[in-house]
Amino acid sequence: MSRKTKFIFITGGVLSSLGKGLASAAIGALLESRGLTITLQKLDPYINVDPGTMNPFQHGEVFVTDDGAETDLDLGHYERFTHAKLGRNNNYTTGKIYHSVITKERRGDYLGGTVQVIPHITDEIKRSILSAADGVDVVIVEVGGTIGDIESLPFQEAIRQFKSDVGKENVIYVHLTLVPYIATAGEVKTKPTQHSVKELRSIGIQPDILLCRTDRFLSDDIKAKIALFCNVDVDQVITAKDVDSIYEVPLVFHQQHLDDKIVELLNIWTRAPKLHEWEKLVEKIKNPKDSVTIAIVGKYIHLRESYKSLNEALFHGGLGNDCAVELDFVDSETIEDTNVETRLASAHGILVPGGFGSRGIEGKIRAIRYSREQQKPFFGICLGMQMAVVEYARHAAGMTGAHSTEFDKQTPFPVIYLMTEWFDYQTQTVQKRDPDSDKGGTMRLGAYPCVIKEGSTAYRAYGRKEIFERHRHRFEFNNALRERLEKAALVISGVSPDGELVEIIEVPDHPWFLGCQFHPEFKSRPMEPHPLFVSFIRAALEYKKAQSD
Repeated sequence: MSRKTKFIFITGGVLSSLGKGLASAAIGALLESRGLTITLQKLDPYINVDPGTMNPFQHGEVFVTDDGAETDLDLGHYERFTHAKLGRNNNYTTGKIYHSVITKERRGDYLGGTVQVIPHITDEIKRSILSAADGVDVVIVEVGGTIGDIESLPFQEAIRQFKSDVGKENVIYVHLTLVPYIATAGEVKTKPTQHSVKELRSIGIQPDILLCRTDRFLSDDIKAKIALFCNVDVDQVITAKDVDSIYEVPLVFHQQHLDDKIVELLNIWTRAPKLHEWEKLVEKIKNPKDSVTIAIVGKYIHLRESYKSLNEALFHGGLGNDCAVELDFVDSETIEDTNVETRLASAHGILVPGGFGSRGIEGKIRAIRYSREQQKPFFGICLGMQMAVVEYARHAAGMTGAHSTEFDKQTPFPVIYLMTEWFDYQTQTVQKRDPDSDKGGTMRLGAYPCVIKEGSTAYRAYGRKEIFERHRHRFEFNNALRERLEKAALVISGVSPDGELVEIIEVPDHPWFLGCQFHPEFKSRPMEPHPLFVSFIRAALEYKKAQSD
């Protein structure tokens, strides 16, 4: 017998970056552990249609799903904590909502009526929430922004209405707020939470559960005070305590019976939770047998959220080798010929990630040359792979001045270029692009198949011949110069099934030197580390051991 889908709406108060995404993901993990099928959705209040063209310094990384959607980085948290399969319907922005409504208005769908925020925008928001609900027991919806923000009001009004639409027994509201510890007073303060809940209630939403972000477990007295002023029961006040590892959050919530309270409020039957895999994971995190240092040579290093999935994937690779991974973020703009060796000497492996724009490119190329010549494990992802091809062409294949046409349109050896026509495995059609196309519409996005060469480093890592990995890039390996590079011993170890798109390159006679055009970090999970990251960290461990012998 099928049961009615339930909805959990998660809002945030006081300030941003409290951890709504992690809280949503942790709740999803807890409900899955009880045998429920779940999905998660992020509603973002910014007017951009999606984060695809936004600067990573402003919004962090852009997460890409299998179906090619460019989404908020919180979807990365959702996928790492749960088994939910996410796509375009799991991230809606104000821009996407308004674009849909305006398109309908221009098409005449509203029959000449006045289009307004209520009901047209709010109805579109509710429709987007329902679009993610097919075939699951619970939909967890995170509403971006902070209660009181003017741009979030349509979303807040929509979720207020939603309870009446689907029935009060099918909806609960979880509010994440701040309970700061004031050192000079020697106590935690509940007033920010009280004001945040007052703001939420003023728009017609009474929270069912409060998650109180703080650095210590709240006493019963403090919980009772919060419950009294916020009109909730004491057992509905949960401490969202700071933890050493984000993967402890589900266990901390479970210890306070958060999942019990959720299923009780939603009146939904489940099995007892099975959390032994999470317990084993946390035990492994806290007791590594070794450690390695990985240098990440990029240009967005001043905002760590820019490489969120990458950082986590490296951490997962460490878990796959029972070791801790220390990250050394290196600004590629600071890498010069005179300091490249001293700056990178302490690293046991070097990774050059993806990115856009010419800033810091030569520093990345210097770092790649150093790792190739010094036999230090190297991993290039997307732009990192492309610059590895450029470096090899310049310094190993005798192609002086080789470059990507993204950065040098007059290069004599355009080893990386803008492919104007390619077969899109997402749509099973031939796609075309040119330099004048909109930036949001010229990328190869989503999961593409790749055939791996047997005996290669990639094949040893994956253990199979065909893989599917997620892409987000515009420029491609130039097949016109492929034969010359292969004659210079560059190994093309992964290509599309038709052989036209180069996906993986390797350097021979090197302990571990691999570049991939795709983003493997998007598919790495703590309990299922990505094979390339496991292999890379293993190579770094072997390098460290060889250096100490």
